[in-house]
Amino acid sequence: MNTMPADAAFATRGPRALYNRAAEHLEAWIGADLIALAARFGIGAVFWLSGRTKVEGWLSVSENAVALFADEYRLPLLSPDLAAHLAAYAEHLFPILLVLGLFTRGAALALLGMTAVIEIFVYPLAWPTHLVWAACLLYLAGRGAGRFSLDRVLGLR
Repeated sequence: MNTMPADAAFATRGPRALYNRAAEHLEAWIGADLIALAARFGIGAVFWLSGRTKVEGWLSVSENAVALFADEYRLPLLSPDLAAHLAAYAEHLFPILLVLGLFTRGAALALLGMTAVIEIFVYPLAWPTHLVWAACLLYLAGRGAGRFSLDRVLGLR
């Protein structure tokens, strides 16, 4: 005679049990280190490619970038020239740090700040895109770069 309540039998043999076993396998296969690596490379690429549109050659800020900050972005408190230079340099430095996994939490926080500025002052209607960026950056700031990083090699959390 089966003394197991119907709820418990369903939990160990039914669709919920199958789903939970599949979830356990996915959690084991897709660990935090893989998520951190994907987040670092993905969001790093977004900002790196944006930075490349602001320069000519290696790091010469273009007149077009300055004009973009003067005509379209119009950030408060910063001159277009200074804003274009800061953005171009930040969009080159911080993605490199993310890809290397070096000082990852700081780089993620810096890019999160840039994301907030872009969302608030430049493209407020692009919040779905910025929310995806913020999710990656918040994960990296909160959890770190993961096992496959220079942070780990150097013993940095």
